[in-house]
Amino acid sequence: MPISMIFVWTLFGVLVLAIVVGVSVALVNRYRVVKGRKAPAEVEAPPAEPPSEQPTGEPEAEEPAAVVAEPEVPEAPASRMARLRRRLAGSNNALARGLAQLLSADRIDDETWDDFETSLITSDLGVGPTTELVEKLRGEFAIDGVADPGQARTILHRELVNLVDPAMDRGLNLDHPEGRPAVILMVGVNGTGKTTTCGKLARVLVAEGHSVLLGAADTFRAAASEQLQTWGDRVGVRTISKEEGADPASVAYEAVQAGIDEGIDVVLVDTAGRLHTKTGLMDELGKVKRVIEKLAPVCEVLLVLDATTGQNGLTQARIFAEVVDVSGIVLSKLDGSAKGGIVVQVQRELGVPVKLIGLGEGPDDLAPFDTEQFVSGLMGE
Repeated sequence: MPISMIFVWTLFGVLVLAIVVGVSVALVNRYRVVKGRKAPAEVEAPPAEPPSEQPTGEPEAEEPAAVVAEPEVPEAPASRMARLRRRLAGSNNALARGLAQLLSADRIDDETWDDFETSLITSDLGVGPTTELVEKLRGEFAIDGVADPGQARTILHRELVNLVDPAMDRGLNLDHPEGRPAVILMVGVNGTGKTTTCGKLARVLVAEGHSVLLGAADTFRAAASEQLQTWGDRVGVRTISKEEGADPASVAYEAVQAGIDEGIDVVLVDTAGRLHTKTGLMDELGKVKRVIEKLAPVCEVLLVLDATTGQNGLTQARIFAEVVDVSGIVLSKLDGSAKGGIVVQVQRELGVPVKLIGLGEGPDDLAPFDTEQFVSGLMGE
C-alpha cells in the first residue's frame, strides 16, 4: 500500500477516535450535572413545624356567652293586698289617726265626736260622707249604749265598709272579641306615677297568667318610652314605641295591631299627661281612644290619681271623665301622708270604683283594691 494511503487512513482513525472521546466526555459531564440536581417531584418538602404545645395548667378560658336575664316572677295578686294592708295600718294618715282616737277614747262625748269629724274631713273624706258616717255612728252608739271597745270597733268597721261601697265591681274588665286583645288605656296628669303604674299593672296581669303588650304612647315626656320598656323587660313583656314627639295615636294603633297579630291577651297603652304642642291634651286623648277603637274596643280607661293631692285629684278626675269615659280609678302613693278618704270621695264624684291602689315604690306595690282589707288597714287591724 502506498505510503500516502497509510497516512490518510491513519489521519481518519485519529479523527474518529477524537470524536468518540469528545462525545464520551460530554456524556459523562452531563450525567454528573443531572445527578447533582433533584427533579421537581423529588424535591423534599420542608419539614412541617411541630404543633405548638398546649400550655400546662388550666385550659384556655372560652369567651363567656352573652347572659340573657331571666324575666322576673311577679308576686301573686292574692298576697299583695294583705301585705299592703299591713303597710297601710302602719301609716300615719289622717283617717287612720281619727279612727284610732275614737276607738281609744275612754268616754265618747260631744268633744270626741267633733274631733273625729274634723279628722275625717281632714282626710279628704268630704263633708257629705263625713256627716253621714258620724250621724250613723252616733245613732248606733247611743241606741246600743256601746261601752265595749271591741263592739265599737265592729260597728265602725261595718259602717266604713258600707261607706267605701263593697257593691261596686272592682274587677278589671278584660272581656274582648275573639282575635282581638283587651285594651286598657292609662290616663292621668304627669307626676301621678302613671307610667310606673302602667308597668306595675303589667306585672299584675302577667302574674295572673295573661300575655301582655305595652304601648308607649306618652311620646312627649322625655324617657317615658324607655321607662316603660324597662318595666316590660323585667317580666318579659314587649313594648311598642316610637321616637320622642311622634304621634301618640299612631303608637297606640301599632301596639293594638301588634297585639292582634301576636294573639296577645291584653294591650296596655300609656298616654301623655301633657303635650308640648298647641293641641289640647283632652283632644289628643280622645283621638287616641278613637284610633284604638278602629281595631279593638277599649275595655278599661283607668285614671291614675296621686292620693296625696286630695281635692286637686278630684278636679283632674272630672276633666278626664268628661273626655274618655273613665271606668276605674288607680290611687297611687296611698301610703305615708296620703289621705285615705279620697277613696270614698272620688268614687262618689265619678260614680266609678277604685280598682287598684299603690302603697310604696316596690315593683309589686300595686294591688287590686279590696274594701274589707282597705278598711282593716285603716283601722290598724
